[in-house]
Amino acid sequence: MSKSSQKDERRRYPRAPLSLLIQFRFDTLEEFLSEYSTDISMGGMFIRTEQLREEGSLVYLQFYLRDGAKLIEGLGRVVRVNPPGGSDNPPGLGIEFVNFDEESMKFIRNIVDRNLKGSG
Repeated sequence: MSKSSQKDERRRYPRAPLSLLIQFRFDTLEEFLSEYSTDISMGGMFIRTEQLREEGSLVYLQFYLRDGAKLIEGLGRVVRVNPPGGSDNPPGLGIEFVNFDEESMKFIRNIVDRNLKGSG
């Protein structure tokens, strides 16, 4: 079994492509950073960035739906770190959703469902 298929089998949720501007910060004293996501699932998202943190770090996330009508925000945890130049994968952080309210999770489900249908 290849390494990539093992990784795919470990994932609990299907990933949908999503290029969306994400604002995030790692503690209350830092300003928000802004970078683009590459994909999203019901369990988390990947953010392209060279502002890396250690696995296990907590991160506060905010992003708007494309129409700007709904702010989605909540707490995530870094579960994967891709350093720059370390592989064929883009540099960035795999973020697991930890604490999002029910309404935000409903909007995330709608984004994932819509984008999976569009890419399939």
